[in-house]
Amino acid sequence: MSENMIENMINNIPSHVAIILDGNGRWAKKRMMPRNYGHSQGSKVVEKICEEAYNIGIRYLTVYAFSTENWTRPKDEVDALMNLLNKYLDTSIKTSKKNNMRVRILGDRSGLSDDIQTKIKALEEASESNTGLNFQVAINYGGRDEITRAVKTLSKDLKEDRLAVDSIDEEIFSQYLDTNNIPDPDLLIRTSGEQRLSNFLLWQLAYTEFYFTDVLWPDFNKEELLKAVKFYSERNRKFGAIS
Repeated sequence: MSENMIENMINNIPSHVAIILDGNGRWAKKRMMPRNYGHSQGSKVVEKICEEAYNIGIRYLTVYAFSTENWTRPKDEVDALMNLLNKYLDTSIKTSKKNNMRVRILGDRSGLSDDIQTKIKALEEASESNTGLNFQVAINYGGRDEITRAVKTLSKDLKEDRLAVDSIDEEIFSQYLDTNNIPDPDLLIRTSGEQRLSNFLLWQLAYTEFYFTDVLWPDFNKEELLKAVKFYSERNRKFGAIS
């Protein structure tokens, strides 16, 4: 992509990009390698894309790393994914400080091990004041589960008179979601050619632009990110109004 093309996009860079990381297993299979190898390589791409996203002006990046449905995968694959998460958390505080990156975890963390929960809390607290890229990782996350958990908490607040029924609107409800204080995504990218949401950010994606690519996640790079941003820059977002 030419420098002129990039310059033309500067005034219309999405503030928040969400990505469904798809195709790790197929990428590994094409190379006669185990699926876990694909996940390992895919995790390295996440680190690179965080850097590239921030460099082009993206302020929020949210990735779908492990869904509530992924627990049904073979045990060795689930164990490998949890091991990757553990390794990331072991070095993430140092990395987030170095890169001035704020990290938040979305999803039902009660379904994760106590060790992982402790590390998540430490990471979020350590990176809270960082002012660079806002990086969200969805782990044990499902859009329907998130909304269900939000309704339960909201209902409890109603029952205990901490909230009035007439005060509930979209803004109030959004405060009960995992993404509280995080703007809705402007652009959703899904790799590997699949064209579905897979239970990801169902509330937050109401007016998001969708970009689907056949590229498998381990092959995703700066050039592919710029293609997605160029697609976004050419969209006319009307949010239900008439332009």
